[in-house]
Amino acid sequence: MANLKEIRNRITSIKSTMQITSAMKMVSAAKLKKAQDAITAMRPYSSKLTELLQSLSATLDSDAGGAYSTQREVNKVLLVTVTSNRGLCGGFNSSIIKEAVKTIDEKYNGVAVDLFTIGKKGDDILSKDNTVIENRNDIFDDLTFDNVAKVAEQLMDLYVDGSYDRIELIYNRFKNAATQIPQVEQFLPIEPVEGDADVNLDYIFEPSKEEIVLELIPKSLKTQLYKAIRDSFAAEHGARMTAMHKATDNATELRDELLLTYNKARQAAITNEILEIVGGAEALNN
Repeated sequence: MANLKEIRNRITSIKSTMQITSAMKMVSAAKLKKAQDAITAMRPYSSKLTELLQSLSATLDSDAGGAYSTQREVNKVLLVTVTSNRGLCGGFNSSIIKEAVKTIDEKYNGVAVDLFTIGKKGDDILSKDNTVIENRNDIFDDLTFDNVAKVAEQLMDLYVDGSYDRIELIYNRFKNAATQIPQVEQFLPIEPVEGDADVNLDYIFEPSKEEIVLELIPKSLKTQLYKAIRDSFAAEHGARMTAMHKATDNATELRDELLLTYNKARQAAITNEILEIVGGAEALNN
């Protein structure tokens, strides 16, 4: 059994860790509220814009949809992975890394695949075995639509000039503070609407339908990428808050066990001292 000094040192160390994890939990909880409100407010707009664009595109020929709707034989793919710049958030980053590896090995086996990483943690791991054409760790320093739109324009140019035949997003979708769902979502080319539902909507178009589609496509793609990164940002804070909550609970449990061990060891030491005193006194009496 460890001596009393070693146990006291461990208890002190665990208490310091508890203070750190508890503080990180509160910080993440505060940031989560703001990030959650942002993604919750954005989802209806993004979904409706995508739905409208797909419905309009389905009524036009492929040329009218512009270069972003062109379906090509898939020979080269670009995967855009969204992770975080910091750790201590449970399985948040590892789930995206696993999903990216699974997509490369299973879905695109035999196809040339490059990566465009957003977030330091994903880049550190994925760059070891894959080609990363660019990493954007800085996007989280100032997460605004304008900054994300520049990245979206870069991805759109890579598709239009034929560098890649398909671009997909891999990110964590925020469900709640305890649940993040890995998503693999096609970015380009724009997927046509499935079936015949809602393709003949009673709209009055001004200007022409073709002009509206060509105007909406870039905006829709920028919004799609911004929503994905916003989703991941909220999911990151939720994952970190949950991880720090569990870490604090585990540290509390370990501290209580060590306090019990310390008290038992201290009581045993006192008992031994009493027995030695009593034994010495009896020896003198004899």
